[in-house]
Amino acid sequence: MYRRQVLATGTALLSVSLAGCGHPAVVLDFEAATTETIADSVSTAPEPGSEAYEVVASARDNGSATRSGRSALFDHVDAARVDGRVYEVSETQVGSGEVTVYTVTVEAAGDDATDGLREVAYEDLPETDRERLRPILSGDDPPDPDTAVGIDYGTAAEVGNDSAFVPDQRYDAVVRDGERYRVEVDSRTATEREYRYEVTEVAPDVEAFADRVRDRYLFALSGLSDAERAVVEEAIEGAYFEDDEAFRSVIDRIRDRDGVDVHDSYGTWLLAYEGTDYLAYAEW
Repeated sequence: MYRRQVLATGTALLSVSLAGCGHPAVVLDFEAATTETIADSVSTAPEPGSEAYEVVASARDNGSATRSGRSALFDHVDAARVDGRVYEVSETQVGSGEVTVYTVTVEAAGDDATDGLREVAYEDLPETDRERLRPILSGDDPPDPDTAVGIDYGTAAEVGNDSAFVPDQRYDAVVRDGERYRVEVDSRTATEREYRYEVTEVAPDVEAFADRVRDRYLFALSGLSDAERAVVEEAIEGAYFEDDEAFRSVIDRIRDRDGVDVHDSYGTWLLAYEGTDYLAYAEW
C-alpha cells in the first residue's frame, strides 16, 4: 500500500541516490482494514527495550517520564501499544539546549592510500565503535569504493567514554579483513530538547482499540457513478494513478469525511465499500 512512512533512524545513515525515481502525482490505494492494519494506521508498537517502549512503560508505572533527544518520539502518532494494552501518549517539550553531534564518515581506500595515517584493526576497536561500523564494514556488503558513508554517532554523552573516534579521534584508518578504510570525524551543533511524557490507557487490547477507531471514523462509500466505481475497483485491485475527473470526484467524497490521518495533500480514511472495510490512502 502506498503510504508516507516515517523511518526510524538507526546508527548508520547511508547515502542513497534517488535520481530518476519517479512517483505518480496522485494515488488512491485501498487496503483491507483488519484489526492489525487499523491499529497500525493510528498507533505505534515499539519494540521491547527500545527508547519509545521504555518511555511509555516508565510513564505508565511512574505517572510521567522525561527524556532528552534531538527529535520527538511520537510526532506522527499519539497512541502506543505496549504489553498488549494501548495508551494515548502526551509528549510535551519542556526545555532545550545546544549540543555537539558527531558524524563518522567511512570511505574505502587503496592499499597505499593510508600510508602515514594512524591505523587500527577493526578487531582492536572498542565495542561501541565496532557496533556502529559493523553494518558498513561487513564482508557481505562492503561500501562502494566511490561512496563515503556517514554514521551518526550522536553526542559524546550518547557514545560514552571509550570510543576511538568521538569526541577525540585517535585513528584515521580502519583495517578489516585486509581492506583499508579512511575515517573522518565531523561535528556540528544541534538542538537537544527535553520532553515530558504522560500516558493514559485507552484500550485493554488491540481489538478493543480497533473497535474504537471504527466507531470514530468508519463511513460507507456508496452511491457512486460507474466512473467512480471504476476508480475504486482499480484502487482495490492495485492502485489508481490517473488525475482525472472521476478520481477527483471520489477524492472529494472521501475528503468530506473525517480521516484517521490527514495532511495538506495526502491522508488515510477508514471506509466501507460493498460490505468490506478498507483503509483508503490518497494523494491528490
